This record gives sequence, structure tokens and C-alpha cells, in this order.
Amino acid sequence: MRYWFPYPLLSFALMLFWLLINQSLSPAQILLGAALGISHAWLMVNLRPTKTHMKKAWLVGRLMATVVIDVAKSNIMVMGVILRRRNRPVNSGFVPIHLTLRDENALAILACILTATPGSAWLEFDSQTQVLLLHVLDIENGTAWAELIRTRYEAPLKELFE
Repeated sequence: MRYWFPYPLLSFALMLFWLLINQSLSPAQILLGAALGISHAWLMVNLRPTKTHMKKAWLVGRLMATVVIDVAKSNIMVMGVILRRRNRPVNSGFVPIHLTLRDENALAILACILTATPGSAWLEFDSQTQVLLLHVLDIENGTAWAELIRTRYEAPLKELFE
């Protein structure tokens, strides 16, 4: 059974997503959603994602709360930057950040967090040197940004995954 359905939860989630998008529970849509879910799960087999085990699962809630609060604060700060643009020019720039995070899934979560936060964008990560290049909309102190990323996001992700 595992051979035919390598990721059954992913297949089921994709089928549900398909049904939600189409807003229909007709047999044809269910069949099409199931076919899409199973076929796309097979695409994941070819990617061979690494298995990860979270060590302290209770930290997920704390990290999610931190991200939600930071996204809200960042939205307000970006709005301030846009509104005061006439008085003071925007000082955007690039910040290189040395990361000690090694787990690929933790790095992917960090990329999602940083890209979802308004005013910052994950540009590139060099796996050889472990340096992340981050673009920041309004940068005043690059070392402060690097320290913020390391303490607020990297440290909890290291506790979770390493």
C-alpha cells in the first residue's frame, strides 16, 4: 500500500485543497482531486525530501506567535517607511548573515518566515559558507538585523530541529 501512496496525508490534503478551490463535491471533482493528489505525491518521491524529527514540538507555538507578532509589526513599519518617503529617502540594502543552522527543513522554514515578513526578502543562501543574503527595505544597522534573525528565528529553529 505504501508503494502506491507514498505520502497519503499529502495526497489527501491536495485532494481537499482541490475540492475547496472548485467549491464542488461532485464525483468527477472528487475523482480528479484524488488523481491530482496521488500524482503530485509521486512527484515528491522524486524530490526525496529529508526526514526531520522535531525535538521540542512545544516550541512550535511560541515560534508561530513570534512570527505573527513580527509580521504585524513589520507591516506597520513598512507602512511608515512608505508614508514618510518624501521626508526621508528609503535606505534599503543587503545584509549578509552567517547561519549555523544545518537542517534543510529548518532552513526552508526560515526562508518562508523571512520572505513572509514585509520589508525583508531571502535572496540567496550559500551552503558552502553558510551565509544568507537578506534584502531589507529600510536598513539602519545591518549587524542588528543579523542578530535579530539569529536570536528570534534561528535559535528556536535550532532547538526544534537539531
